[in-house]
Amino acid sequence: MSNFDVIVLGSGPGGYVTAIRASQLGFKTAIVEKESLGGVCLNWGCIPTKALLKSAQVFEYLKHAEDYGLSAKKVEHDFDAVVKRSRGVADGMSKGVQFLMKKNKIEILNGYGKVQPGKKVVVKGEHGDPAEYSADHIIIATGARSRELPSLPQDGKKVIGYREAMSLETQPKKMIVVGSGAIGVEFAYFYNSMGTEVTVVEYLPTIVPVEDEDVSKQLERSFKKAGIKIKTSTEVTHVDTSGDGVKATIKTAKGEEVLEADIVLSAVGIKTNIENIGLEDVGIAVDRDKILVNDYYQTNIPGYYAIGDVTPGQALAHVASAEGILCVEKIAGMHVEALDYGNIPGCTYCIPEVASVGLTEKQAKEQNYDIKVGKFPFSASGKAKASGTPDGFVKVIFDAKYGEWLGCHMIGVGVTDMIAEAVVARKLETTGHEILKAVHPHPTMSEAVMEAVAAAYDEVIHL
Repeated sequence: MSNFDVIVLGSGPGGYVTAIRASQLGFKTAIVEKESLGGVCLNWGCIPTKALLKSAQVFEYLKHAEDYGLSAKKVEHDFDAVVKRSRGVADGMSKGVQFLMKKNKIEILNGYGKVQPGKKVVVKGEHGDPAEYSADHIIIATGARSRELPSLPQDGKKVIGYREAMSLETQPKKMIVVGSGAIGVEFAYFYNSMGTEVTVVEYLPTIVPVEDEDVSKQLERSFKKAGIKIKTSTEVTHVDTSGDGVKATIKTAKGEEVLEADIVLSAVGIKTNIENIGLEDVGIAVDRDKILVNDYYQTNIPGYYAIGDVTPGQALAHVASAEGILCVEKIAGMHVEALDYGNIPGCTYCIPEVASVGLTEKQAKEQNYDIKVGKFPFSASGKAKASGTPDGFVKVIFDAKYGEWLGCHMIGVGVTDMIAEAVVARKLETTGHEILKAVHPHPTMSEAVMEAVAAAYDEVIHL
């Protein structure tokens, strides 16, 4: 038996960041991984999808070269090369995590890990007998996978999840995307840009349903303009994969309809990886597919912790990383504050991008705030117009009484790089007046934040 101070189960953006911070704090640390370092996010999620989306964006630019006074004849795409580039980016990042493990003297335990009573972890590799390890602190960071609906079972060929969508051997002519959260709309944008005929099916009344309604409406307009078909308030009740393609039966307010496609992408959320990892053996409490933890990610059993997608917080890479750092800093006896889940930014990387933090306008009203709302369209932004990307806007919501920044919602090219201003400002309890008087550089997309705040306070100049 090998003894460690900390063993982390899973090497995604929660796990590997946790392991590095633990090592920095002087803990003898090991990390357990059954596949590739970096987990789903780095190998099959966040990073490779952004590589695909960048290829799509460049392709879009080339197709519209004339809009910029340029000429690009016979612009074509090589689907295999696009996928290959994406995989290359992911592989390179995984090697980077490998380097970080070595640099921080973290032992990698390759295999499938299960927690056991007595602060132990059993790791079973592809070959050989299971090995047992012990640690004072065991942190579960096993993440999640694509969720399957009973009416939409995935076969990995005609009905697929996000993992298969990233590495298809041939580009489908027609695709149905079920679910319009971040995963659904990102793949809808990518495949549509590549020339696939895409239909998005969403059960709720709006696409990207967690976003502010104004953002949802704008994205729907932009998608329809790009040729993507949108069906909201619609449910997939059955899929038939017996023929050459797929026939999906959908139920709408008007009745049933059958859609035909080559492939159906199920993007209806995630399922946590908490089965068969020893939770029952240890007695760790679980509720509704999530491991129950306190503010510092301790489970009900001393010495066992959980972070990331397996816990009740938002299932986002940056949340998992923040939780892991906070967890080990608390273990180390540092003074730490509980994470503010009301100030977590969400980013969606289709074009136009979507970024938001805090309350939507509807939520602010439901919480009985007296609010000031400001909105500035990128069509009035010099930088956006010069860049040829005038679609979208910045929307801000303030408490009228105290000037507290309640929410910020953006849609447009590059907004995922802009939302951090609102996150930091809200963390520092910055008021609308202070944002308004903070000089923003011209010409930039970020000016739209200042202009939106000015609009909220009836001081807008460029509208």
